[in-house]
Amino acid sequence: MPNEPKHIIHLSAECYPVAKVGGLGDVLGALPKYLQQAGLRTWVVMPWYNRPFVQSHEFERVYAGNFHQGSRPLEVEVYREKEDTLGFGLYLVKIPGLVDREEPYGYTDESEQFMAFQHGFLHWITEADIVPDVIHCHDHHTGLIPFLMYHCDRFAGLKNVPTVGTVHNGQYQGWMDWNKAILLPPFDTWKWGLLDWDRVINPLGALIKCCTRFTAVSTGYLDELILQANGLERLFAMERAKGVGIVNGIDTTVWNPAQDTMLPHHYRVSNVQSGKRKNKEFLCDAYGLDPQKPLFAYIGRFAGEKGADLLPDIIENLLGDATVDLNIMVLGSGDPQVQASIAYLAEKYPGKLGAYIGYQEELSHRIYAAADFLLMPSRVEPCGLNQLYSMRYGTIPIVRSTGGLRDTVIDIAEQKGYGITFLNAYVADAVEAVHRALSLYHDKQRMQQLRKHVMKLDFSWDKSAIKYMELYQNITQ
Repeated sequence: MPNEPKHIIHLSAECYPVAKVGGLGDVLGALPKYLQQAGLRTWVVMPWYNRPFVQSHEFERVYAGNFHQGSRPLEVEVYREKEDTLGFGLYLVKIPGLVDREEPYGYTDESEQFMAFQHGFLHWITEADIVPDVIHCHDHHTGLIPFLMYHCDRFAGLKNVPTVGTVHNGQYQGWMDWNKAILLPPFDTWKWGLLDWDRVINPLGALIKCCTRFTAVSTGYLDELILQANGLERLFAMERAKGVGIVNGIDTTVWNPAQDTMLPHHYRVSNVQSGKRKNKEFLCDAYGLDPQKPLFAYIGRFAGEKGADLLPDIIENLLGDATVDLNIMVLGSGDPQVQASIAYLAEKYPGKLGAYIGYQEELSHRIYAAADFLLMPSRVEPCGLNQLYSMRYGTIPIVRSTGGLRDTVIDIAEQKGYGITFLNAYVADAVEAVHRALSLYHDKQRMQQLRKHVMKLDFSWDKSAIKYMELYQNITQ
C-alpha cells in the first residue's frame, strides 16, 4: 500500500542493551528507535547471544529452518522480542554451534560465525517472503549481505531491494582466505572480484562495492577513509560518489543527567555546578580522590586507535609534576601492557589516580557526571560518542582533532568554541591541552558558562535520523 511506512531492516553484530562492545551497540540501540518514532517501520536483526537481556525478556519463535554452510548442515531459528521493549522490532538469529554464544567477538571461527548469521538471515526472509524497502548493513560483520542478495540465485527475490552500508570503523574488515569461499551459498562466479581485495575476501570491501549507498559516521571520517582505511583507501576514493557522512547522535533519554537512574545525584543546566559537585564528591569518595581538585577522565578501550598507549606517559607527566594539581579517573580495558601500566600508576599515585580496569556501564555514567574534563587522544575516531556524552553532562571534552571529534568539538580559541582540541596524537600535545584545560578550570565564570553551553548543544539522533530518512527516500523512489 502506498501509505504504508517504509520498512527498514538494520543488521548488526551489536545493539544496546542486548549486546554492546563499543559505539556500534549504542548506535543500533538508538537510531532505529528514532526512525521508528519518525514513522518508519524499523527492525534490528542481530545474532542471538546468551546474555542477561535475552534471559530476562520474553521472545517468540517466528521462524525455524535449515541450510548448508559448505558441507555443514545448520539449523536456524529466529526469535522476536514480544513487547518491542527497545522501541523497535528486535529479531535474534540463533544457529546452534555458531550463533548462540555469550560474547559477540573473540572466537577462532568468527568468519564462519558471521557468515552463518548473514546466510541464516537471508534464508529466513526469503523463506518467509519478507521484502523490506531497505536493508541497512552495519560494518563488516554484515558486509556480505548486498553481494549475496544481488548475485546468488537463492536470494533472487531480494535483488531489487536497495541496501545501505555504514562504516563505523574501517580498520576492521573481516578478512578471509579464499578457501572460505566454499562456505558461501552458490553465487555468480563471474562476480568474484566484488568479494576480493588484495587477494583475500574482504567483507567490508564487498559491502562498499555492492551496496546502493554507504555512509560513514561523520563527514570528517568519510574524508579520512580515502587517506587511512587499512588498505581500502583506493576503494573508498573510487566509490566516494555514493558515500555520505552522517554524524552519529546520542539517545538523550538514556544520556540525561536530569533523570539518569545510574547517577547518585540528578541535575540539569540550571544547577549544573552544584549537581556536578555532588556527583564528583560521590565518585572521589569511592576512589580516594580529592573533590576540590579538577577531575580529568578517560573512558574507553585501551587500544592504539584510541591513543590509549599514550595514556600512561600522559599520566606520569602530569602527576609526576609537583606544580600540577589535579586528579585523574580511568575506566577501560584492552591492551595488557596499558592495563598493567595504569594499575601500577594507580598504586604509585594514590589519592591522585583512580582506575577501574574493565567496563561498567553505571560507572561510565557516574564519571561523565563527576568529571570536569574528558580526555580523548584518539589516533582514529570515526565519530566518537564519548565526547557527546560528556557534553550532555556538562563535562568539557579534550580531543585530538580527527574524524568525528573534529566535526563535533570546536576549540575554545575559536569563535563559539566550547572544547579543547590538539593536533597530534603525541604525549606532549595532550599534556599541553591538559594545561590549557587547567587554565580554563580556574577561570570560574567562563568554566560555568561553557558547562551550561555544552549541555544545551543538540547532538540527539533527531537531526541525524532525518538525514537517514532522506537517504532511504532517495534510494527507494
